[in-house]
Amino acid sequence: MDPKSPEAGDEPQELHDLPPDAFHERVHSFEHWLTSVHGYLEERPWGHREDLDAGEISPEVRDRLIATLCNYCVGETAALEGAGGLIRVAPNRASKIFVATQAVDEARHLEVLVHRLRELGVEDPETEITNRAHPSLLSFKEKLLALVANGEWLSALFAQNVILEAMEFTVFRHHAGRTDPVTRDLLIGIIKDERRHIGFGENELGRCLKADPSASAKLVTVRKQLDPLVLETFDLALRDLGAPVEERTELGRDYLGAVGRLGIA
Repeated sequence: MDPKSPEAGDEPQELHDLPPDAFHERVHSFEHWLTSVHGYLEERPWGHREDLDAGEISPEVRDRLIATLCNYCVGETAALEGAGGLIRVAPNRASKIFVATQAVDEARHLEVLVHRLRELGVEDPETEITNRAHPSLLSFKEKLLALVANGEWLSALFAQNVILEAMEFTVFRHHAGRTDPVTRDLLIGIIKDERRHIGFGENELGRCLKADPSASAKLVTVRKQLDPLVLETFDLALRDLGAPVEERTELGRDYLGAVGRLGIA
């Protein structure tokens, strides 16, 4: 057996020393996932270090934070249900395994966000999330899950692992730079996972589009349907955070740039 093959049992000194097929196999594995998230899960039992103090949070800031976290829960629920459905429609074993690990990530994100709501004094998170959810985000969730239900692997993966993950990555990164220490630590952990999810989406889509360039036409249609919902959600989420209009515009450009890397316009 090749000592550097994924079946060999011993990790190579450098992951990037693996041949392309073996590298692809390894980074989509549960073994790689366990190695990647072990520290994050062990050191942050509820998504953040236990020794952190959030400090004093004014009632106004607390209310805005609750509204924001409620909408994060909607997005993570969409990603959780989407990833779970994509296990069935993924075209090969490695992709099925990866989206299974992603479903676990999204479940963890949802769990720690709900716990943070309770830490902020929300007694009934489910009702609070329902009451605070932005209609544009709910509409995005509905369209994403319709793509999954229809078995549209590429379109659903594009909507979830590129569009939704890029939106969350951009907003979470901005939010982490201007919030209390506990929420910041929670978001930093989630951002690490989002990078992995986006990387998988871009890699898988890039491989598929290289094999069949005509598939990009469908993705252009999906993007035209979803971009307005994303940008409206952006504006509402950043408004909840108290961000000025110019920052909302700048972050919208960051999102469009992230999605545009695939050349789907």
